[in-house]
Amino acid sequence: MKLTVWTYEGPPHVGAMRVATGMKGLHYVLHAPQGDTYADLLFTMIERRDHRPPVTYTTFQARDLGADTADLFKTACLDAYDRFQPEAIIVGASCTAELIQDDPGGMSETLGLPVPVIPLELPSYQRKENFGADETFFQICRHLARPVEKTARITCNLIGPTALGFRHRDDITELTGLLLEMGIEVNVVAPMTARPSDIARLGAAHFNVLMYPETGESACRWMERELGLPFTKTVPIGVGATRDFVAEVAALTGVAATLDDTRLRLPWYSASVDSTYLTGKRVFLFGDGTHVAAAARIARDEMGFEVVGMGCYNREQARLIRSLAKDYGVEALITDDYLEVERRIEDLAPEMILGTQMERHIGKRLGIPCAVISAPVHVQDFPARYSPQMGIEGANVIFDTWVHPLVMGLEEHLLHMFRADFEFHDDAGASHHGGKATELADTETGGPAPQTPRRFNGKMKEDRAASSVEVVWLPAAEKELKKIPFFVRGKARRNTEVFAAERGVEEISVDTLYEAKAHYAR
Repeated sequence: MKLTVWTYEGPPHVGAMRVATGMKGLHYVLHAPQGDTYADLLFTMIERRDHRPPVTYTTFQARDLGADTADLFKTACLDAYDRFQPEAIIVGASCTAELIQDDPGGMSETLGLPVPVIPLELPSYQRKENFGADETFFQICRHLARPVEKTARITCNLIGPTALGFRHRDDITELTGLLLEMGIEVNVVAPMTARPSDIARLGAAHFNVLMYPETGESACRWMERELGLPFTKTVPIGVGATRDFVAEVAALTGVAATLDDTRLRLPWYSASVDSTYLTGKRVFLFGDGTHVAAAARIARDEMGFEVVGMGCYNREQARLIRSLAKDYGVEALITDDYLEVERRIEDLAPEMILGTQMERHIGKRLGIPCAVISAPVHVQDFPARYSPQMGIEGANVIFDTWVHPLVMGLEEHLLHMFRADFEFHDDAGASHHGGKATELADTETGGPAPQTPRRFNGKMKEDRAASSVEVVWLPAAEKELKKIPFFVRGKARRNTEVFAAERGVEEISVDTLYEAKAHYAR
């Protein structure tokens, strides 16, 4: 455990809470000190839910540690059943309560409650939130799901959506409609919207759709072994992935591969409207493994971006991302330290970030546009409108989400026209990027801060010359550089600095700029 300002994942009991909050008729009794009740805020504030999570805390305090905290847990269990009358109960301990080793699972077995009580063993000091959600749902399925007669028509289960998930609510709606177009009905959606009694009839379906491997893969693998339910491997985020998903479902079921793409706009928009501003744009991706893998394909194959870096914070998906990064010719970053992510972004200097709310903050500090593609997210990423990531409409939403942070078209020309204005000078940065910190403007004139030559050390980047020459941009060259359209200006700057460093040129003049341009145009 380490202290930090931000965390990509909470402890595993928060993952268990995501499952419990998404389900109905399930209650979670959590052995935890009073301070751990902060988790309520994650759902009522960030996700804007209209009810508290179905969790009863023992809320022991320091003075209770000298007495019998086990009695507190037993009392909490009995009270929770009497008050909420759930169909099933899950029990576990928070990271703090784990240290006092009260064994909630063993204690709950002695209570003789008339409903299933499912113990959770979540190692708080080795694993994190997504593991907690995945393990919790697996245990629920293992205890409640049984072989049953298959439905007469071909049906499937949607597996993996939870509370506090990134657009899970709308992805369920989009996938349900997509499958209905193929003549396939949804048997159960779980964990989100399911009751314990629904878990018992998971086996009636003909196959599972694994929507989010982070939170449903263990359960799907168990159901494949024990209930004979194959599951899909393609996550339908993006145009290509959605088409692959439909083909995979057709192969599993023998039904016709039907996809109504009349609502699809991403391919046409990305190839037409301001496409010049998209092609070759250098992007860095970071988030959970599933969304990063999907975003990488969309970025390169459907938007025309250049992926210069990618990574994920959940180590369970590290192998996937490392393999994918090798295919893209980049180095994977597997870390849960946001400062390490920030250093990588600074080093790569991308033109756009696709990440989590952490990367949104990093982008604001660095003056780099960012679109959110993955949890963890804040309240603005739980929109009131219909905004899926999966399927046909999800592809349209992704196009809008990724393009909106960029400065494009007429906006760029207006910023160029008003360059001398104190609000719009180049060092001020784009206003909608949060205003990257720069030198203070001249207090007397209200104009831009005096320009100083920009320095570049040739040893800073691996892709630049292995030279120790310190390159300085002369003011005239900086001014000339600003005449280059913004969407290729960053590339022109980098190429010129590499060109100068390779030749031992210490000052970049206008002539150096055009010599570099001629060199790379060959």
